[in-house]
Amino acid sequence: MQISKVQPFSLVIAALCCVVLSIIGYIKIGLPPVIVVGGSAILALFLWYFTYLKRPVEPAVILPLFVFTVAGLQIHIIEEYLSGFGPAMSRLFNIPWSERSFLMVFALVGPTIYTLTTLGLYKKLPLSGFVACFIFIGPGVAEFTHFIFPLISPHFEPDNIHSITRTIAGIQINAMPNYYYKTTGKYYFAGMYTAILPMIPGIYAICCLIREALKKSKSDNGIVV
Repeated sequence: MQISKVQPFSLVIAALCCVVLSIIGYIKIGLPPVIVVGGSAILALFLWYFTYLKRPVEPAVILPLFVFTVAGLQIHIIEEYLSGFGPAMSRLFNIPWSERSFLMVFALVGPTIYTLTTLGLYKKLPLSGFVACFIFIGPGVAEFTHFIFPLISPHFEPDNIHSITRTIAGIQINAMPNYYYKTTGKYYFAGMYTAILPMIPGIYAICCLIREALKKSKSDNGIVV
């Protein structure tokens, strides 16, 4: 299989995106979200490199999975917004994640990227494959963290069941809810009910990417499958 000239360039851009976005996220929000998002980006980079980058998957295979994952993600984000995910994370980890920044990233910038990615996957553009891999792993597999958060004692007033307002890193975060299981008596965290919606197509998409890569690899080596 020949390596096209655009592949090394795409690899550099994707790697830079992982580094730059992690740095910006750390500066603007803090370390805990970067561990999840940055870790997902690195895993996505490896998945993309060994699958889509070398052997782009047909749109008929990857596009429906991407659309279903994004649709599940958007429904999930609605629950996160209604239950105060950003402020809840702020109370949990002492990070400045306001509702405004949450909406800006997940409700405005995110859908714009997803729309362009859909077109890119249709055209088999390498970087679109990276974004898709990130969505499959980040909002896909990594959503399991919602089931861990209720077990973590919040940084601010873990025994206070009421929402509180605090200034964190110079930013006022209003109405930070407390979802600590030992305080509320309920096993729930913002967005937990719908977290599985992007997970199902996301995990299935990862399996399909690996399967398609192995199939094409065997075909390139002259092995009949």
